[in-house]
Amino acid sequence: MAQAVKRLVELPDEELQELLAILDGADSAELKLTVPEEHHRSTAGALGMDPLDAQIRQVFFFDTPDLTLQQQGLVVRARRVQGRAGDSVVKLRPVVPSELPADVRTSENMVVEVDAMPGGYVCSASMKGAGSTDVREVAAGERPVRKLFHKAQRRFYETHAPDGLRLDDLTVLGPILVLKLNMKPEGLPGRKLVAELWLYPDGSRILELSTKCAPSQMFQIAVESRAFLASRGVDLSGEQQTKTRTALEYFSASAKAA
Repeated sequence: MAQAVKRLVELPDEELQELLAILDGADSAELKLTVPEEHHRSTAGALGMDPLDAQIRQVFFFDTPDLTLQQQGLVVRARRVQGRAGDSVVKLRPVVPSELPADVRTSENMVVEVDAMPGGYVCSASMKGAGSTDVREVAAGERPVRKLFHKAQRRFYETHAPDGLRLDDLTVLGPILVLKLNMKPEGLPGRKLVAELWLYPDGSRILELSTKCAPSQMFQIAVESRAFLASRGVDLSGEQQTKTRTALEYFSASAKAA
């Protein structure tokens, strides 16, 4: 959300045109920034975060211990969410929106989104679904993994997963405990800022700030968001971490050790 602005506008003309074409075919854009762990407390204070207002979530990933799916750009995930039904997603990245099959692109369950962060951007295609099966039952081995995903998600998975690797062959990796807080801070009129604190079993944490917007607004909102966070003293220069990759690598190591 910060250095990403500079990096994106400094793209060579050819890459910038490619990004603009991707944005034109996307449904939404999300600007993200991870805050260094030593600045979590000061950032929470600067933005007026109250942990008691946060929604509790549990995030489960499904892959092989060697992360075969991640290497293919495929993420399979399910979540339990406090106060509402859980959900699931089969996500592919990177993608070019115009190259997705028409039946996939027009599916009511498909969302194509551009994520921009310090260091660059990535476009993903997410086949989403509401959870009809208790994730805890799947994690406990009482029900097969495939029951967490509807038919369109299964087809999307089968199209992009390695041959012969079924959903039911995947290992449960997780859960990660997540606290999600929605904010509408003063100084950022009309915009929602989301804070997610991911708590890993080894005690490490990732705090991510994000805001969503229409693809056509991405550059403008990125500049405004950067100015707002800088005015509140939020560190914009820290090394970026990706929540999913960090979780997968942690649980992959644990699965191999087991």
